[in-house]
Amino acid sequence: MQTKQNPLIVFLGLLFITTLTSFTALNAQDNKFVVVLDAGHGGHDSGNVGNGHSEKNIALKVTLEVGKELEKNPDIKVIYTRKTDVFVELHERANIANKADADLFVSIHCNAHSSQASGTETFVLGEKNTGRNFDVAKRENEVIFLEDNYEENYAGFDPSSPESTIAIGIEQEVYVEQSIVLARKIEDNFIHKAKRKSRGLKQASLLVIRNTYMPSVLVEVGFLTNKSEGSYLNTKAGQTKMATAIKTAILEYKKELDQNVGSHIFVGEQTETKVDEVITPRVIEGVTFKVQIAASSRELEAKSYNFKGLDEISREKIGNIYKYYSGNTSDYNKIIQLQEDAKKSYSGAFIVAFKGGKRISMTEALKSASN
Repeated sequence: MQTKQNPLIVFLGLLFITTLTSFTALNAQDNKFVVVLDAGHGGHDSGNVGNGHSEKNIALKVTLEVGKELEKNPDIKVIYTRKTDVFVELHERANIANKADADLFVSIHCNAHSSQASGTETFVLGEKNTGRNFDVAKRENEVIFLEDNYEENYAGFDPSSPESTIAIGIEQEVYVEQSIVLARKIEDNFIHKAKRKSRGLKQASLLVIRNTYMPSVLVEVGFLTNKSEGSYLNTKAGQTKMATAIKTAILEYKKELDQNVGSHIFVGEQTETKVDEVITPRVIEGVTFKVQIAASSRELEAKSYNFKGLDEISREKIGNIYKYYSGNTSDYNKIIQLQEDAKKSYSGAFIVAFKGGKRISMTEALKSASN
C-alpha cells in the first residue's frame, strides 16, 4: 500500500513545485521593466527615401538591434510594435504600449531635409512647434493619411495646423519630465559613444507619442538626405553603432530609476532664484515647500531609513514614476537648509513648491510672498 502511494505523492509534489515555479516566474515577468520599441513607418508607408535609402528598413534594423541587446538583460521585457515590414497605424502603436503598461516607449526614425543637414535629434512631446520642429512634426504626422479611418481615429486632426499640433501635448504632459531625461541620455550617447553629430533634444507635437501613458521619445538617428550620413546609416556597422547608443541610454535611464538617483529636468526651476539674491519672508502662507530627492520606478516605503536618514519623507506617484520628497514646510529659509542637507546624499536634490495640493513653479511660489 505504501509503495503505491509514493508515485502519487511524488506527482503531487512535482505538480505543486511546477505550479509554484510558474507563479514565481509570472510574478517575475510582471516586475520586469517594459520597453516598447517602435520602428517608424513600414509596409506601404516607406518613410523618406533620401539618396535611395529606405527609412522604414533602416529604422526596423536599428530597432531590432536595440531590442536584441536589451533582451540580454533578464530584468527587461521588450515589446515591438512591428518586427517585419508591415504597416501599423500611429494610434495602434500607442495602444500597444498602453496595453503593456510599458515603462518606456521609444520610436526610431531617420530624418530628411532639402539641404545637406546632418546629425541626430531626439524629440519629446511639447508645444514648441515653430520652424524646424513643426516641419518634423508635420512630416511624421502626415502618415495618418495612409490609414483607412484616420478621420475617425484622430478626430479631425490636421497635421498642417499648428493649432492641432499644440493641442495634443496636454495628455502626455505628466511624462515629459522623464522623457527629457531619456532623450538627453540618448543624445549624449550619440555624441560620446557613437561619435556622431547631435542636433540636440527637441520638443514637438508628434502623434505617435500623443497617447502613450509613459515616458516616450522619438529618435531621429540621422539624415538619409545627407549623402555621407545616409550611406553610414545604410551599413550594418552604422546601424549597430546607433542601436548601441540607444540601448546604453535606456539601460542608464533604468539604472538611475532603480538606484533612486534623484534627477531634475528643468534646471531653470532650481536656479531661477538664487538664495543670496532673493529677500523673502520667513514663511510664505499657503505654499508648501519640499525637497525632491529621487525619482524611481520602484515603490519604496516613505521612511527615513530608505533615504539616508533624511526626515519627513513623502511619496507621490505620477504615471509609472514615484517621486520622493524630504521636508514639508512653508518656511522658505528652512527648506533651503533642508536642501543643503539633502545634497550631501543626493547631489541632484532641488526645491519644489505646492499650493492647494498642486505643484507650482518656484517663481509663482515666491511671488505669493508679496500677495
